Amino acid sequence: GGQPLNGRTFQYAVEEDGEIKVYDDKIQNTDNWGGKAKIKFSSGPLNWYAMGAARGLVANGGGDATRTFTGWRLVDNGSGNQTNFLSGLTITAGNIQFGPNFLWQKPMVGPMPLGLDGPARLRNIQDDPFAVRGNRETIAGELLITFDPTPGTWMYEWDNDRVEDARFAISAGLVYKHLPTTQDAAIGFLGNRTSFAFPGSAPSEDLWESNIRIVSKINPHFGLIANVLVGTAQANGDNDRKIERYALDLRAIFKKIKVTSQVKVNDWGPFDYHRDFNLTYPMQLLLDVSTTLGKPDWFVLPSTQFGVQAKWRSLDEFSPRYLPNELDFVPEPGVIDPGLGSEWEIRTYFHVNIGK
Repeated sequence: GGQPLNGRTFQYAVEEDGEIKVYDDKIQNTDNWGGKAKIKFSSGPLNWYAMGAARGLVANGGGDATRTFTGWRLVDNGSGNQTNFLSGLTITAGNIQFGPNFLWQKPMVGPMPLGLDGPARLRNIQDDPFAVRGNRETIAGELLITFDPTPGTWMYEWDNDRVEDARFAISAGLVYKHLPTTQDAAIGFLGNRTSFAFPGSAPSEDLWESNIRIVSKINPHFGLIANVLVGTAQANGDNDRKIERYALDLRAIFKKIKVTSQVKVNDWGPFDYHRDFNLTYPMQLLLDVSTTLGKPDWFVLPSTQFGVQAKWRSLDEFSPRYLPNELDFVPEPGVIDPGLGSEWEIRTYFHVNIGK
């Protein structure tokens, strides 16, 4: 996949005699090559795997979407310019499965340092043959615990929301990442759809995230699915603010009624640019109630349905459209309203699906 990039130039930085020097280089044919090996072992309740990869600067062969034993989140991202090693095992005891997992990865050519004088700059995917983003240096560990009394409907299958038949099943995972370096520049988009490269990147950090998923199909007419997220995260762009966010997504179906609700605390908004520019809301609430002529589906598929949806967000200095100076009264000179703003929306909708 990287052959069309042969001959393109890129910058790299080297520390020599206490100072950083920047050099130019070109993509060679050897930068297209990479390799990956994986071994697996299974014996009774124990499963184990190990895999490693080494990929040239532009050997972007892509990741492997195959699930290995369970629903781990630490996987090979398939990017070029990296060497990595992963290993994990699962131990099953009755209806409970324990799954520790480990990831180490490091780019062969690291990101450009921040704060260099021109013409040195951070690489980006539009102007350079490669950039250090998802393949940044990482040491990470993960623990996944699953309780599933009906393994015939696998908890991590893509359509498990629909087919799971357990009265109660749960998976709980914790991921911790040590990120000792920065990254190259991300690409952002302005309001007129003009793209640009951010002048910097998020700093080195240690991040953690916990995800919990609960499925309860009490009977054929009543079911609940809950997804809970707690953790820290960084923006895609150059903002150095690390956020600690909380989110709950709860969906329920009772006969012909479907209810979807979301609660997000100190999280990004629904669009990509919110994370790019690190735009967060102190609180986001959503409630959607709908009914259908047929049977409600857990997926958002075409159907004839009628519903009501309500959204509410609070705003602070990190939120778009936050205007603390637009008050209903004239404040004293130099005084800014310290309170939160808010915005809300209520809509009704009627979807008509005409199928064969």
